[in-house]
Amino acid sequence: MSTTVDYYFTPQSPWAYLGHERFARIAEAAGATVRVLPIDLGGKVFPISGGLPLGQRAPQRQAYRLVELRRHADFLKLPLHVKPRFFPVSGDDASRLIIAVDQHDGTAAAMRISGAIFSAVWAEERHIADEKVQAALLDECGLPAERLEQSFSQSVQERYEANTENAIKAGIFGAPSYLIEGELFWGQDRLDFVERRLRAQALHHLLADI
Repeated sequence: MSTTVDYYFTPQSPWAYLGHERFARIAEAAGATVRVLPIDLGGKVFPISGGLPLGQRAPQRQAYRLVELRRHADFLKLPLHVKPRFFPVSGDDASRLIIAVDQHDGTAAAMRISGAIFSAVWAEERHIADEKVQAALLDECGLPAERLEQSFSQSVQERYEANTENAIKAGIFGAPSYLIEGELFWGQDRLDFVERRLRAQALHHLLADI
C-alpha cells in the first residue's frame, strides 16, 4: 500500500519550479502515489485565503522574494531568471494542458510536462500561455500533439475547477503545497519534512505487511 501525496501548484510558480524535480525524486524513492493537481491560485484561492498577487504586495516583500529566489536557485544549482521575460503570465491554459496529459497519459507524463512548463518560464524565458510554445513542449516531452486540443475540453475544465475547490477545502493557500493524509506542507523549502513523512509512512506500511 502506498501513500498518496496531493501535489497542488500553479504552472507559473517559481517555487514549484525549484522544488519539482526534488519532489519527484522523493516521491519515487518512497514509493508514493502522486496526484498532480494544478489549481487557480491567484484567481480563486487567494481571494479566499488572503493571498495577494505579486504586484499588489508591499515593495519590501517583492524585493525580498527576488533575494530568496536567487538564494534557492544557487543552492539547488538550478538555472533561474528572477525576472523572466514572460512573467507575470496566466497559468490557466498550461494547467489545463497538464490535466489533459494526466487524463490521457498518466501521472508520470503529467509530472514530466509540468517540469517542462516550469523550466520554460523560469529557465528558458518562454511564454507558456502561447499555444505554439505549449505544442513545442508536448513535442519535446514526447507527448501527442492532440493533448493541446483536448486541454480545451469540458472534462478538463471541470477537473481544473474541482482541483481548485478541493484545494480551498483542504486549506491550501500557496504553491507548491503537498498534502499527505490531511497534513499540509507548504513550499519547496518544506520538502525535508515531506521526505521524512513519506519515509515514516513507507516504514509503517512495510511493518504492517510483515
